[in-house]
Amino acid sequence: MRHTLPIAPQFYVTAPQPCPYLAGRMERKLFTALQTDNAEKLNDTLSKQGFRRSQNVLYRPACSECTACLSARIRVADFEPSRSQKRIARRNAGLERRVNSPWATDDQYALFRSYLDSRHSDGGMADMDIYEFAAMIEETPIRSRVVEYMEDRKLSGVSLTDVLDDGLSMVYSFFDPDLEKRSLGTYLILDHVEIAREAGLPYVYLGYWVPGSPKMGYKSRFGALEIFRGGRWEELTDPDNFASDAHPLAVDPIAEQVARIQLPDSRPAKG
Repeated sequence: MRHTLPIAPQFYVTAPQPCPYLAGRMERKLFTALQTDNAEKLNDTLSKQGFRRSQNVLYRPACSECTACLSARIRVADFEPSRSQKRIARRNAGLERRVNSPWATDDQYALFRSYLDSRHSDGGMADMDIYEFAAMIEETPIRSRVVEYMEDRKLSGVSLTDVLDDGLSMVYSFFDPDLEKRSLGTYLILDHVEIAREAGLPYVYLGYWVPGSPKMGYKSRFGALEIFRGGRWEELTDPDNFASDAHPLAVDPIAEQVARIQLPDSRPAKG
């Protein structure tokens, strides 16, 4: 009888390019492809180690002189909304939530374009056309959902959300920029906490919190927030204690980073 050994994921590093969050910095990512036959287990395992999914790739910042990007997640059981967050929830109580399979629509793309043009016109997604948008939504080898928020039959917000074994991962979300006073970005997170609570899932993964970045600073306003630092999750007690200062010795060599990655079957990763 022939036995085939599973192939360990290969890890690679992107070339340096300008950081989208902190001016004057260069970013670099450590990434691996999501293997089809082991995609869900790999995604579950690496998400617990600070990785994020983008279509068929898992990545984590590996900048040569900066460790500002910190993966963040909300601990659902201990989360209590602040007074302002309670007001935001009441303000958006009329929104209807719809959970669908990962399928892109013209309405989603129109909202996505409006959101980018208003808030991220200089970002990496600014030139994304409808085909690239469809790929972002639909090219997923794992259990993903599109969570839509409607009001008066009009699409107001969308989140592409992965269902992990220990929580929900908000891969990418966008909303109607004309409703800025409604704080829809915050509301989408609050609602995902409720979805996770109802499903008995312990965490909501928010992506990266970046101290010093106005684009990413809002994440620290959520209670029961944990960040992944130094190979473990820890409570974010005081955001002001974290600096975005760069240091030439801040990042371990790539080979050491890869060697510490835990894979689903406990085999060492390969760089």
